Amino acid sequence: MSMADATPHSTVPAAVRLTDIHKSFGLVQANRGATLEVARGEIHALVGENGAGKSTLMRVLSGMYTADSGRMEVNGRDVTGWTTADAIDAGVGMVHQHFMLVPTLTVAENVMLGRELTKHGQLDVARAERDVEALSRTTGLAVRPDARVADLSVGEAQRVEILKTLYRGARILILDEPTAVLSPPEIDELWQVLRQMRARGETIVLITHKLDEVMEISDSITVMRHGRTITHMRTADTTPGDIARAMVGRDVQLAKDHVAEERAATPHATDALLDVHDLVVTDARRLTAVDGVSFSIMAGEIFGIAGVEGNGQTELLEALAGLRAARGGTVHIGNAEATDFSVKERGHAGLSHIPEDRHLRGLILDYSVAENLILGQQDRFSRGAQLDHDRIMQNARTQIAEYDIRPADPLLPARALSGGNQQKIVIAREMGRSFQVLLAAQPTRGVDVGAIEFIHARLRRARDAGKAILLVSADLAEILALSDRIAVMYEGKFAAVLPRSEASEEVLGPYMTGAAAEHAA
Repeated sequence: MSMADATPHSTVPAAVRLTDIHKSFGLVQANRGATLEVARGEIHALVGENGAGKSTLMRVLSGMYTADSGRMEVNGRDVTGWTTADAIDAGVGMVHQHFMLVPTLTVAENVMLGRELTKHGQLDVARAERDVEALSRTTGLAVRPDARVADLSVGEAQRVEILKTLYRGARILILDEPTAVLSPPEIDELWQVLRQMRARGETIVLITHKLDEVMEISDSITVMRHGRTITHMRTADTTPGDIARAMVGRDVQLAKDHVAEERAATPHATDALLDVHDLVVTDARRLTAVDGVSFSIMAGEIFGIAGVEGNGQTELLEALAGLRAARGGTVHIGNAEATDFSVKERGHAGLSHIPEDRHLRGLILDYSVAENLILGQQDRFSRGAQLDHDRIMQNARTQIAEYDIRPADPLLPARALSGGNQQKIVIAREMGRSFQVLLAAQPTRGVDVGAIEFIHARLRRARDAGKAILLVSADLAEILALSDRIAVMYEGKFAAVLPRSEASEEVLGPYMTGAAAEHAA
């Protein structure tokens, strides 16, 4: 479909119509005459490569940014240049990819922030907790209203963001990568919520890189590339391959295409490069999060861990990376007893780590792209006591080109890049260093299909070169496409460890929810 087809034609009134939107940040042009039309009462998927301008366009719609030029209409009314408060009052709400929550406040306090309930001049927290609990039950987005946000898992924090927007009465809901941290059952529950909203005549714009989700939940699709609207499609009339081709301008091999090939993959050595025995780790509340877990990963093996967020995966990875002290057990990296090693010592022993949360653990957002590409490796880029800026810039240019980081400016601060391109910085840094063992937590979260294909190829190449890879992902398709063995983590323990040949979504699902253990009991 050509640019001439980019604007949909429908007899249903438009809930959203954006025309010729331009938005720049300095020299970076995020939107270049972008258009979007979303019919009232539909689920509309907005897709494109990392840095295509999707999130920027939706932030313009939600009032966070003001467009440099162009026209915006919501329900037939000209709202060009409106504010966030205007958008909320008009029932437009956005759930952002990177959470906008106050960690020190409770779930209920975050949800009612800006819409505070009072009683006798005081905040009525009890009522807010009741309201949140009721909304949580209605939507299936389970979370404790009195829990402190700082103590939540990434998946739970995502649920709070969605609840916060629904609590404000959003009738046009914008979701930016909402399922990146959700398990398959949680995704099904979210789809149920969205379908209920659609049945009530409400409108959803869904930004996602997961093409299976686009096919399952959306009614129509808009594809963006390099800040421009490329095409509009009716979901029923297209395929995942067609969408991927429109997004990146070439044919893309999707993750599911590798599943059969990977079933036969086996380690090519008998040496364990990562050996974990009886590991016990506590969470922020000092409760046991990892309960006596033992496993080994051989040279030339990808060991995948599946599971619903909040079952100990985060604490396990942080303990292995040296970011969280273990309360018991041992960790060996190669031949080194590394249980008491610092993060730096583990790096020298051959450990590399792609963290789950790139903002918290992977980047310093106000540092430049070039500086972020050497974090933790400054000694390699020093001359005496001084950093060697020429070598740092040479490294940055090489990594930017190899990993297609956009914009290709090593001096830009990391916060100026899209979430997917920020992820590419972390991937480039951690896979570009010398390592024996790679801890890869959600390595393709928020990354487009072309980049996913590239990252998966890099992980396979590292495995084939004799590296040991621990892969933790909320995306079961990714786990199944890459892993040689798969463990399912439930309530801090391994509920099952299966060879890839015996694993499928149907087999793994009951272990992820604890249903398999209950059935066995």
